[in-house]
Amino acid sequence: MSKMDSVTLDIVKDSLIAIGDEVFYAFAQTSMSPIIYETLDYACGIADAKGQLLTQGNGACGFIGIISPMIEEIIKKFGGGGMRPGDVFIINDPYMGGGTHLSDIGMVMPVFYEGELIAFVGNKAHWSDIGGMAAGSFTTNSTEVFQEGLRFPGVKLVEGGELNATLADMIAANVRFPVASNGDMWGQIASLRTGFNRLAELCGKYGKDVLLQSMARLMDQGEMAARARLAEMPAGVYEAEQYMDDDGHGNAVKIQVKVTIAKDRFTADFTGSSPQVASPINSGYSSLCAGVKVAYMSIVNPGLSVNDGIFRVMDVIAGEGLVLNCDAPAPTSCYFESMIYACDAIWKALAPVFPEYLGAGHMLSVCAVVLTGLHHKSGQPFLIVEPTGGGWGASRGKDGEVGQFCVGDGETYNVPVEMAESRYGIRIDEYSLHTDGAGAGEFRGGSGAVRSYRALTDGQMYSASFGRNKFPAWGTAGGRDGSYNYFEFLRADGTKEGPMGITAQTVLNKNDVVRMVTCTGGGYGEPGKRDPQKVAEDVKNGYITAAQAEEDYGVTVK
Repeated sequence: MSKMDSVTLDIVKDSLIAIGDEVFYAFAQTSMSPIIYETLDYACGIADAKGQLLTQGNGACGFIGIISPMIEEIIKKFGGGGMRPGDVFIINDPYMGGGTHLSDIGMVMPVFYEGELIAFVGNKAHWSDIGGMAAGSFTTNSTEVFQEGLRFPGVKLVEGGELNATLADMIAANVRFPVASNGDMWGQIASLRTGFNRLAELCGKYGKDVLLQSMARLMDQGEMAARARLAEMPAGVYEAEQYMDDDGHGNAVKIQVKVTIAKDRFTADFTGSSPQVASPINSGYSSLCAGVKVAYMSIVNPGLSVNDGIFRVMDVIAGEGLVLNCDAPAPTSCYFESMIYACDAIWKALAPVFPEYLGAGHMLSVCAVVLTGLHHKSGQPFLIVEPTGGGWGASRGKDGEVGQFCVGDGETYNVPVEMAESRYGIRIDEYSLHTDGAGAGEFRGGSGAVRSYRALTDGQMYSASFGRNKFPAWGTAGGRDGSYNYFEFLRADGTKEGPMGITAQTVLNKNDVVRMVTCTGGGYGEPGKRDPQKVAEDVKNGYITAAQAEEDYGVTVK
């Protein structure tokens, strides 16, 4: 292999990143579910022939680094002659590499050039329904994985360019919205083929050897950047303990972490966390690693393009059978709750050490919602599967962001009111900021959100998991705690149920309202240090009341 000049290698390296972005947007343009094309609950990536991630296009931050372990599983199972051009593999097993929950469907396509395997293209996306005991395949009351939908342990969906019709028929027969699922399936396949074609074009333009050298250069540069940043960090051991609100049976779940920063390693050890539970808040090891990578990237350099070179200096320790490294058949449909708590535990441990990167606690939970029923005009079934936005904690020099999704969702979006009301059998009575005045500090926590759905037909079914409903968003550096996430039911007869944080298949009849409220983030710094003029503006803008201004900040506003 001849050595190429660095300029050419960097051009090809940047082309790889551009291809990753094109694969990402190609999927958004061809999918059929709003949770994909509106919310962007998916990720796409390119890996080398060993499965090492080169670049990743991301919607949900919870998918950071989740593509490469998924591809490595396919290599283990089909390497050594079991793959050929045109193949596409499907995988969603929570206990295998890259696993999250069954709703997140992974697909992997090997890339060949002149008969040689040179790379892989992979994507992972949340399908609105994958079967199981409840619409949306998202449940808060499942006790084993078999209740949560179809499970693919890495099998061929497309062989040599030809769809496995038997498997496709089986999928269509076991999901509640086969047209949407079929569209999302082909959208994933189309985006993979886009990546395949672009990589082949890159080889044709620059040659295979140049492409392979650029791949190695990309990861080596990622490792160099990570090592340089690690060497700047204060070495030490930093610990934190968090409790998840509920295991579904009224018991708190412990998340414990010890973060060790050395000159050449970053280690997150979750020994001491609770064992897996009989409710769907368990996560697999790959999901735990993804949560750690979110916090790790935040202090290394959030602007870096993600690749496995950056993670060569990172270790994650969690014994088998923990809520953060569960074994089959533990349910995982709400895996994001424990995954994000793990990320938040690292965040809390390191916030005092890296105040310029990590602020106070935020809403934490995806605050995931599933609502299904019949549309009031068409009479056809509809299905809502979506996250809910909330408040972020303040940081040094900055008030918290308002109405944003949690750290696990990252760059995702909400479904617009106009689209929701046209597609679903609901009316949105309210979509506003939750200004409860919590999170006082020199820099105050960001407000949460209120979103109210009014059922327009009888017999609608609502399920939701709102973590952070018993333990508030934490303040830091003297800032006060924020508030809580919750939802409540306002019945048509005037009665009220709640507040609560977990429910499964609660019935809404016509004109019943579910009111979803997310927390205000924690504050940063002593409240008495806040500029009185800013306090007065907060009162004027409705973020706090005049009484709160006097009580929390010692400022009288008339």
